[in-house]
Amino acid sequence: MKETRKFALETALRERPLVAILRGITPEEIDGVFDALVAAGFKLIEIPLNSPRAWDSIAAISKRCPADVVVGAGTVLDPADAERLATLDAPLLITPNSDPEVIRAGVAHGLAPMIGCMTPTEALAAAKAGATALKLFPAARLGTTYFKDIRAILPKGLPVLAVGGIEQSNMAEWHAHGVAGFGFGSNLYKPGRPAAEVGEIARALVAEWQRLREVAQQAEAFEREADA
Repeated sequence: MKETRKFALETALRERPLVAILRGITPEEIDGVFDALVAAGFKLIEIPLNSPRAWDSIAAISKRCPADVVVGAGTVLDPADAERLATLDAPLLITPNSDPEVIRAGVAHGLAPMIGCMTPTEALAAAKAGATALKLFPAARLGTTYFKDIRAILPKGLPVLAVGGIEQSNMAEWHAHGVAGFGFGSNLYKPGRPAAEVGEIARALVAEWQRLREVAQQAEAFEREADA
Protein backbone atom coordinates (compact mmCIF):
# COMPACT_ATOMS: atom_id res chain seq x y z
CA MET A 1 0.00 0.00 0.00
CA LYS A 2 1.30 3.44 -0.90
CA GLU A 3 2.18 5.63 2.07
CA THR A 4 -0.45 8.20 1.10
CA ARG A 5 -3.17 5.52 1.07
CA LYS A 6 -1.90 4.06 4.33
CA PHE A 7 -2.12 7.46 5.99
CA ALA A 8 -5.59 8.04 4.50
CA LEU A 9 -6.79 4.66 5.77
CA GLU A 10 -5.43 5.20 9.28
CA THR A 11 -6.99 8.65 9.39
CA ALA A 12 -10.36 7.42 8.15
CA LEU A 13 -10.50 4.53 10.62
CA ARG A 14 -9.63 6.91 13.44
CA GLU A 15 -11.74 9.93 12.52
CA ARG A 16 -14.49 8.88 10.09
CA PRO A 17 -14.84 5.09 9.82
CA LEU A 18 -17.88 5.09 7.56
CA VAL A 19 -17.89 2.69 4.59
CA ALA A 20 -20.14 3.26 1.58
CA ILE A 21 -21.11 -0.16 0.21
CA LEU A 22 -22.12 0.24 -3.44
CA ARG A 23 -23.57 -3.18 -4.12
CA GLY A 24 -25.03 -3.46 -7.60
CA ILE A 25 -23.47 -0.28 -8.97
CA THR A 26 -22.44 -0.21 -12.63
CA PRO A 27 -19.48 1.49 -14.32
CA GLU A 28 -21.98 3.88 -15.91
CA GLU A 29 -23.18 5.05 -12.48
CA ILE A 30 -19.96 4.97 -10.52
CA ASP A 31 -18.50 8.39 -11.33
CA GLY A 32 -21.54 10.38 -10.26
CA VAL A 33 -22.16 8.37 -7.10
CA PHE A 34 -18.48 8.41 -6.16
CA ASP A 35 -18.30 12.19 -6.56
CA ALA A 36 -21.44 12.63 -4.45
CA LEU A 37 -20.03 10.46 -1.66
CA VAL A 38 -16.66 12.20 -1.62
CA ALA A 39 -18.34 15.62 -1.58
CA ALA A 40 -20.45 14.47 1.39
CA GLY A 41 -17.34 13.47 3.31
CA PHE A 42 -17.12 9.70 2.92
CA LYS A 43 -13.53 8.42 2.94
CA LEU A 44 -14.01 4.65 2.51
CA ILE A 45 -15.70 3.30 -0.63
CA GLU A 46 -16.44 -0.38 -1.26
CA ILE A 47 -17.43 -1.95 -4.59
CA PRO A 48 -18.70 -5.50 -3.92
CA LEU A 49 -17.32 -7.93 -6.48
CA ASN A 50 -20.76 -9.37 -7.19
CA SER A 51 -21.75 -6.02 -8.73
CA PRO A 52 -21.94 -5.76 -12.54
CA ARG A 53 -18.41 -5.36 -13.99
CA ALA A 54 -17.13 -4.53 -10.53
CA TRP A 55 -13.47 -4.45 -11.56
CA ASP A 56 -14.21 -1.78 -14.17
CA SER A 57 -15.83 0.38 -11.48
CA ILE A 58 -12.93 -0.11 -9.08
CA ALA A 59 -10.42 0.76 -11.79
CA ALA A 60 -12.37 3.87 -12.79
CA ILE A 61 -12.46 5.43 -9.32
CA SER A 62 -9.02 4.31 -8.22
CA LYS A 63 -7.51 6.31 -11.09
CA ARG A 64 -8.97 9.58 -9.81
CA CYS A 65 -9.32 8.87 -6.12
CA PRO A 66 -8.40 11.86 -3.88
CA ALA A 67 -5.43 11.33 -1.59
CA ASP A 68 -7.61 11.20 1.52
CA VAL A 69 -10.06 8.61 0.16
CA VAL A 70 -9.55 4.84 0.09
CA VAL A 71 -11.39 2.49 -2.27
CA GLY A 72 -11.47 -1.25 -2.70
CA ALA A 73 -13.52 -4.38 -3.14
CA GLY A 74 -16.15 -6.08 -1.04
CA THR A 75 -17.45 -9.66 -1.07
CA VAL A 76 -13.88 -10.82 -1.69
CA LEU A 77 -13.80 -14.63 -1.57
CA ASP A 78 -10.74 -15.51 -3.67
CA PRO A 79 -7.18 -14.92 -2.36
CA ALA A 80 -6.10 -14.19 -5.95
CA ASP A 81 -8.14 -10.98 -5.93
CA ALA A 82 -5.66 -9.44 -3.48
CA GLU A 83 -2.99 -9.03 -6.15
CA ARG A 84 -5.45 -7.40 -8.52
CA LEU A 85 -6.50 -4.88 -5.87
CA ALA A 86 -2.88 -4.04 -5.12
CA THR A 87 -2.22 -3.40 -8.81
CA LEU A 88 -5.15 -0.97 -8.93
CA ASP A 89 -4.06 0.94 -5.80
CA ALA A 90 -7.38 -0.06 -4.20
CA PRO A 91 -6.26 -1.32 -0.78
CA LEU A 92 -9.60 -2.04 0.90
CA LEU A 93 -10.21 -5.79 0.93
CA ILE A 94 -13.58 -6.47 2.54
CA THR A 95 -15.04 -9.93 3.05
CA PRO A 96 -18.40 -11.31 4.19
CA ASN A 97 -16.67 -14.11 6.09
CA SER A 98 -13.51 -14.92 8.01
CA ASP A 99 -11.19 -16.77 5.61
CA PRO A 100 -7.56 -16.86 6.80
CA GLU A 101 -6.27 -17.52 3.26
CA VAL A 102 -7.92 -14.36 1.92
CA ILE A 103 -6.68 -12.34 4.90
CA ARG A 104 -3.10 -13.56 4.55
CA ALA A 105 -3.16 -12.83 0.81
CA GLY A 106 -4.34 -9.31 1.53
CA VAL A 107 -1.62 -8.73 4.12
CA ALA A 108 1.03 -10.15 1.77
CA HIS A 109 0.04 -7.60 -0.89
CA GLY A 110 -0.03 -4.67 1.51
CA LEU A 111 -3.81 -4.35 1.61
CA ALA A 112 -6.16 -3.57 4.50
CA PRO A 113 -8.37 -6.61 5.17
CA MET A 114 -11.69 -5.65 6.76
CA ILE A 115 -13.11 -9.01 7.68
CA GLY A 116 -16.71 -10.07 8.14
CA CYS A 117 -17.46 -12.03 11.29
CA MET A 118 -20.43 -13.03 13.40
CA THR A 119 -18.96 -15.15 16.19
CA PRO A 120 -16.04 -14.73 18.60
CA THR A 121 -14.32 -17.68 16.91
CA GLU A 122 -14.45 -15.96 13.52
CA ALA A 123 -13.36 -12.62 14.97
CA LEU A 124 -10.35 -14.04 16.79
CA ALA A 125 -9.31 -16.09 13.75
CA ALA A 126 -9.46 -12.96 11.59
CA ALA A 127 -7.40 -11.00 14.09
CA LYS A 128 -4.78 -13.76 14.25
CA ALA A 129 -4.50 -13.85 10.45
CA GLY A 130 -3.83 -10.10 10.27
CA ALA A 131 -7.15 -8.30 9.81
CA THR A 132 -6.95 -4.50 9.87
CA ALA A 133 -10.55 -4.22 11.09
CA LEU A 134 -13.55 -6.44 11.77
CA LYS A 135 -16.99 -6.13 10.22
CA LEU A 136 -19.79 -7.37 12.49
CA PHE A 137 -22.42 -8.72 10.10
CA PRO A 138 -25.42 -8.84 10.08
CA ALA A 139 -25.30 -6.26 12.86
CA ALA A 140 -28.97 -5.29 13.13
CA ARG A 141 -30.07 -8.91 13.40
CA LEU A 142 -27.43 -9.69 16.01
CA GLY A 143 -28.19 -6.56 18.02
CA THR A 144 -26.23 -4.31 20.35
CA THR A 145 -26.65 -6.63 23.33
CA TYR A 146 -24.88 -9.39 21.42
CA PHE A 147 -22.02 -7.05 20.54
CA LYS A 148 -21.75 -5.92 24.16
CA ASP A 149 -21.45 -9.57 25.22
CA ILE A 150 -18.62 -10.44 22.82
CA ARG A 151 -16.78 -7.13 22.90
CA ALA A 152 -14.87 -8.02 26.06
CA ILE A 153 -12.99 -10.86 24.35
CA LEU A 154 -12.17 -9.03 21.12
CA PRO A 155 -8.60 -7.77 20.63
CA LYS A 156 -8.09 -4.30 22.06
CA GLY A 157 -7.33 -1.70 19.43
CA LEU A 158 -8.84 -3.67 16.53
CA PRO A 159 -11.70 -1.57 15.11
CA VAL A 160 -15.11 -3.22 14.79
CA LEU A 161 -17.57 -1.76 12.29
CA ALA A 162 -21.28 -2.59 12.42
CA VAL A 163 -22.67 -3.55 9.00
CA GLY A 164 -26.12 -4.73 7.98
CA GLY A 165 -29.27 -2.79 8.78
CA ILE A 166 -27.39 0.31 9.90
CA GLU A 167 -29.03 3.67 9.26
CA GLN A 168 -28.97 7.14 10.76
CA SER A 169 -31.63 6.29 13.35
CA ASN A 170 -29.66 3.47 15.05
CA MET A 171 -26.10 4.80 14.82
CA ALA A 172 -26.25 6.34 18.30
CA GLU A 173 -27.25 3.07 19.96
CA TRP A 174 -24.42 1.16 18.33
CA HIS A 175 -21.90 3.90 19.02
CA ALA A 176 -22.89 3.89 22.69
CA HIS A 177 -22.06 0.17 22.82
CA GLY A 178 -18.56 0.76 21.48
CA VAL A 179 -18.47 0.05 17.75
CA ALA A 180 -15.73 1.98 15.99
CA GLY A 181 -17.70 2.75 12.83
CA PHE A 182 -20.29 1.65 10.32
CA GLY A 183 -20.86 0.25 6.86
CA PHE A 184 -23.93 1.43 4.94
CA GLY A 185 -25.50 -0.64 2.19
CA SER A 186 -28.96 -0.24 0.68
CA ASN A 187 -29.89 2.47 3.18
CA LEU A 188 -27.30 4.62 1.40
CA TYR A 189 -27.11 3.27 -2.14
CA LYS A 190 -29.16 0.85 -4.17
CA PRO A 191 -29.13 0.36 -7.94
CA GLY A 192 -30.82 3.20 -9.75
CA ARG A 193 -30.81 5.66 -6.86
CA PRO A 194 -29.79 9.08 -8.26
CA ALA A 195 -26.37 10.35 -7.24
CA ALA A 196 -27.91 13.51 -5.79
CA GLU A 197 -30.10 11.45 -3.46
CA VAL A 198 -27.12 9.30 -2.43
CA GLY A 199 -25.22 12.48 -1.64
CA GLU A 200 -28.06 13.82 0.50
CA ILE A 201 -28.25 10.62 2.54
CA ALA A 202 -24.47 10.52 2.84
CA ARG A 203 -24.33 14.07 4.20
CA ALA A 204 -26.88 13.17 6.89
CA LEU A 205 -24.88 10.09 7.90
CA VAL A 206 -21.63 12.04 8.11
CA ALA A 207 -23.34 14.76 10.15
CA GLU A 208 -24.70 12.17 12.59
CA TRP A 209 -21.26 10.61 12.94
CA GLN A 210 -19.71 13.99 13.66
CA ARG A 211 -22.39 14.67 16.27
CA LEU A 212 -21.76 11.33 18.00
CA ARG A 213 -18.01 11.91 17.94
CA GLU A 214 -18.36 15.37 19.47
CA VAL A 215 -20.65 14.06 22.22
CA ALA A 216 -18.14 11.32 23.04
CA GLN A 217 -15.25 13.79 23.12
CA GLN A 218 -17.18 16.09 25.45
CA ALA A 219 -17.95 13.17 27.77
CA GLU A 220 -14.28 12.18 27.83
CA ALA A 221 -13.25 15.74 28.64
CA PHE A 222 -15.78 15.88 31.47
CA GLU A 223 -14.44 12.63 32.92
CA ARG A 224 -10.87 13.94 32.79
CA GLU A 225 -11.90 17.10 34.61
CA ALA A 226 -13.76 15.07 37.24
CA ASP A 227 -10.68 12.90 37.84
CA ALA A 228 -8.30 15.87 38.05
